[in-house]
Amino acid sequence: MDDHLSPFQLLILVLSIYVLGALAVDVLFTLSPEMSRLLHYIDLFVCLFFFADFCIRFRAARDKWRFMRWGWIDLVASIPAGWLFAGRLVRVVQVIRLLRAIKSLHMIWRVLFRNRAKGFFVSVTTATLLLVAFGSMTILMVEGPNPESSIDTAEEALWWAFVTVTTVGYGDYYPITTLGRIVAVMLMVAGVGMFGSFAAYVGSLFVEEQDDENARQHRASRELIRDLYGEIQALRQEVAALRDERDPPSGER
Repeated sequence: MDDHLSPFQLLILVLSIYVLGALAVDVLFTLSPEMSRLLHYIDLFVCLFFFADFCIRFRAARDKWRFMRWGWIDLVASIPAGWLFAGRLVRVVQVIRLLRAIKSLHMIWRVLFRNRAKGFFVSVTTATLLLVAFGSMTILMVEGPNPESSIDTAEEALWWAFVTVTTVGYGDYYPITTLGRIVAVMLMVAGVGMFGSFAAYVGSLFVEEQDDENARQHRASRELIRDLYGEIQALRQEVAALRDERDPPSGER
C-alpha cells in the first residue's frame, strides 16, 4: 500500500477495526437473533465503503495489474462476512496493512489536516457512523428485552439511532427505560455538537474564502501600484534624457 494515506482511507481503517470487533463479539458471545441481524445490517453498510475505497483506488492506479497484487485483499474484504467466511480473515490482513502505513499518531494528524475540508468531513462521517452503530446496538440491548418498548427489532434500532443522532426525532420510536433515555440523551448531545460544529465549519469556509478573495484583491492592487510606480520612474528618466538632449550643458554648445 502506498504510504501516502488519504482521509478516506483513515475512515476505512476505523470501519475495518469496528468490523473486526463486531465479528469477534458475534463469534465469542451468544447474541440474540435481532442483535445478530443488526450487526449484519451494519456490516452490509460498511462493506459499501470498502467497495467504494477499492473502486476509487483501482481507478486511480496507473498499473492495474500491479495494484491488484495487493488490491484483491481489499476487494475480498468488501464482501459481507456472512456471504464469505474467508472475508473475515482477509479483513485482518487489511487492518494490518492499513496500520503498517500509519507510522505514528502524528501522521494521522497530518493526513487529517493536510486538507482541512476533507479531514473534517471524514471525521464527521466517521463519528456519525460509529454513533449510529453503537447507539443502535446499545438501545437494542437496553430496550429489546422490555415487552412494552417499541424498539425491539434491528430495523427499528437503526432507524431510531439515525433520526436521533441527526436530531430529527420523528417520535415514532422512543425509549421507555431509564438507560434507554440516557443513551438517547447522549446521542442527541453528540449529534447537536457534531452537526453544529460541521455547520460552523462550513460557514467558516465561506468566510475564509471571502477573506482569501479580499487578500487576492489587495495583492493585485499592490502589484498594480508597484507596476505604475515603475512606469512613472521610467517615464521620468526618459523625460530627463530628452531634456538633456534638447538643452545640452553650456560647455557643449
